[in-house]
Amino acid sequence: MIKKIISYPLTVIFYLCFGLTLVVFHPLQWLGLKLGGANSHRKVVNYMNFFLLRSLHVLGTSIQFKNTHKLPQNRPFIIAANHQSMYDIPLISWFLRQYKPKFISKIELGKGIPSVSFNLKYGGSVLIDRKNPKQSLPALSKFGKSLIKNTYSGVIFPEGTRSRNGNPKKFAHTGLKILFKNAPEALVVPVSINNSWKLVRFGSFPMEVGVKLSLEVQEPIEINSVNTAELLEIVEDRVVSGIDN
Repeated sequence: MIKKIISYPLTVIFYLCFGLTLVVFHPLQWLGLKLGGANSHRKVVNYMNFFLLRSLHVLGTSIQFKNTHKLPQNRPFIIAANHQSMYDIPLISWFLRQYKPKFISKIELGKGIPSVSFNLKYGGSVLIDRKNPKQSLPALSKFGKSLIKNTYSGVIFPEGTRSRNGNPKKFAHTGLKILFKNAPEALVVPVSINNSWKLVRFGSFPMEVGVKLSLEVQEPIEINSVNTAELLEIVEDRVVSGIDN
């Protein structure tokens, strides 16, 4: 009961910190891109994600990152992760920042959100219209090619939508197949996220306090090491193996 009561004022403080970070870093991103190009813009985005995660500490949130695998440098990745809340984005962006993560996002997020929309439009990510295959499929193909060209890492949430209770949903395979085809040199890196759904178990207000978030990198797989059907199964199994629910 006490925990629920204190969650109300802490949520207000959290949103002030989170929102202020987005507002402040919007013009900083613009300056970084205009004055220093993509590399400068990426550094600004990294700092932004650092502060977004630190905002969660207001709620008593703890964050653990685990990676026992030596990931190669200067190579594109396809990062496949489960999806539990919007806070998965800064989690991946910060802890895997050295691999230049870029996201597959719904087209609606490309406008109206300070910092977020700017980064999605100008930071190398791709915006897709899920209801329009004529737009989304070519956009995904182009995105896959851009990973190879720029040595980026493409982040995909194969579940499609967020899990509201932490239980993983069955993976949709279309997006992964397109990326495999257009970025065959990339290394597939499964990632398991735990407990970010608990932050919003009561909705957007109040947020849960004292949540223990975790992000774990699972064993990576070479795209051409097995056939596509087996690769899809391995990726899903490895992501799910690290989910506590």
